[in-house]
Amino acid sequence: MKCQRCPKQATLHITEVLGEERFEEVHLCEDCAKKYLYEPQLKKQAKPGAAPVADAVVEDAPAGTKCPACGITFLEFRNHGRFGCAHDYDAFKPELLPLMESVHGDTSHAGKIPRRAPRTATAQAELGQLRQRLQSLIEEEKYEEAARIRDRIKELETS
Repeated sequence: MKCQRCPKQATLHITEVLGEERFEEVHLCEDCAKKYLYEPQLKKQAKPGAAPVADAVVEDAPAGTKCPACGITFLEFRNHGRFGCAHDYDAFKPELLPLMESVHGDTSHAGKIPRRAPRTATAQAELGQLRQRLQSLIEEEKYEEAARIRDRIKELETS
């Protein structure tokens, strides 16, 4: 069977579920399938039997985002499943948040909490404020008040 977008032999046969009892079959070669699966903007434009859209340039596609540090594109990350450097998390943040939410169900970690950490959210917030206050008191060289804040932090951590 031939690819529906080019004259090559179709190696991938994709069945999309469009709704209840509605299916669409697409027969593509490996190159056209990569474009169909990994470029969402082109996928929306593509219809079986339609003219090839592989030459279309989509500026807003996530594949165009590049990391300034290592040069990896978002499409390369999606294809390989690995980042090139630690800066990629910041470079691809808009694309990663929906991906993380779909994979993990949320965008923030909700795992185990250290034993020293406060048990309630209010205690957590108070602890954060106290640590900031402690830092500012140390910078202002108000050591007696800083000692009282330090003791309160220890108290919150142990309870």
